[in-house]
Amino acid sequence: NITTEKLKFPMRVLVTGGSGLVGKAIEHVVKQEGGCLEGEQWTFLCSKEANLVDLQQTRAVFEKYRPTHVIHLAAKVGGLYLHMKENLHFLRDNLRINDNVLQTSHERGVTKVVSCLSSCIFPDKTTYPIDESMIHNGPPHDSNFGYSHAKRMIDIQNRGYFEQHGRRYTAVIPTNVYGPYDNFNFENGHVLSALMHKTYAAKKEGTPLQVWGSGTPRRQFIYSLDVARLFLWVLREYDEIDPIILSVGEEEELPIKDAVEMIADALDFKGQIVFDTSKSDGQMKKTASNAKLQRYLPDFTFTPLSEGIKKTCDWFVNNYDIART
Repeated sequence: NITTEKLKFPMRVLVTGGSGLVGKAIEHVVKQEGGCLEGEQWTFLCSKEANLVDLQQTRAVFEKYRPTHVIHLAAKVGGLYLHMKENLHFLRDNLRINDNVLQTSHERGVTKVVSCLSSCIFPDKTTYPIDESMIHNGPPHDSNFGYSHAKRMIDIQNRGYFEQHGRRYTAVIPTNVYGPYDNFNFENGHVLSALMHKTYAAKKEGTPLQVWGSGTPRRQFIYSLDVARLFLWVLREYDEIDPIILSVGEEEELPIKDAVEMIADALDFKGQIVFDTSKSDGQMKKTASNAKLQRYLPDFTFTPLSEGIKKTCDWFVNNYDIART
C-alpha cells in the first residue's frame, strides 16, 4: 500500500550507480554505521536493473521506488585510453544519463538530488588551488573532454532547475577517491587501486613493481567512506545549489611515489620498485581547495592516507575473487 509506505518512510533515497566505489561506501555507512535515520528507506540501484541512458527505463525505476531524494552517481566511465578513443560516446551517454535522472526527478517532484562531479572537469590551464567558482573558467583537459563537459553540464542544469522551478538540486566534486569495491584493473582502474593490484601481483610473482610514469605528479586522495559520510551531510544539511569540493586540504596533496611506498608497506612488498618514465605522467597537479567544506564542517576528520590504503589493500586481498580486476 503506497499511502502507508509514504507515512512509514517519508524520506525515500534512490542511489544511482549503487554498486560502484562511492555507492558501495554509502551503502556501508547507511547499513553498517547507523547512517540510516528513522523514516528513511534506501535503495541502491545498479546498471543491471535499469539502463539510465534509456528514458523509459529511467522513468520505470522512479515509478517503482518513488524516491523523495536522489544521490546520482551513475556515469559511463572508462580508463584514460578508452576516453581518448571515444570522447563523443562518453559525451552523449553521460548527457543522456544526467538529463534522464534530473528531468525525471523534477517531473516526479523529487525534493533533492545530489549528483557527483569529478575533479577532471576543472579547467586544464588554471591557477591553483582550484575552487568551486572556477569550474567553467576554460576548457577541461583534452584527454577526456567528452566526459568532462557532460559532467559540467550537471552544474548548469542544477542552476536551471533552481531558477525556473525552485528545485534544490546540487552536486559534489570529490578529488581522487579510493577504497574497497574500486576498479582495480591495471589498464583502466583508478591510480591507487591499479597500483595495489600491480603490487599484489609483483609480490606473488617475485618480480619488480613497474609503476607507470615518474611518480612525481601530486594528487589529493580521499577515502571512499569519508566521501560517503560527507554525501549524507550534503543530502541532509547542505542547502546551496552551487557545488562543493569534497577533499582533504591542499597541504595533503602528495606525490604518487609516496602513495606507492604506503601500498608497498601495506602489502608487505619488499621487491624493487621501478618507475617507467617512458609512460606519460598526465597532469602534474590538480590542487583543489577544501576551504568551503572546512567552513561548513571545521571538525570533520579525514581517514589518514596510510590507514585508508591499508584498509583498502586488506579488502582487496580478502576479496580478490569478487574485486573488479
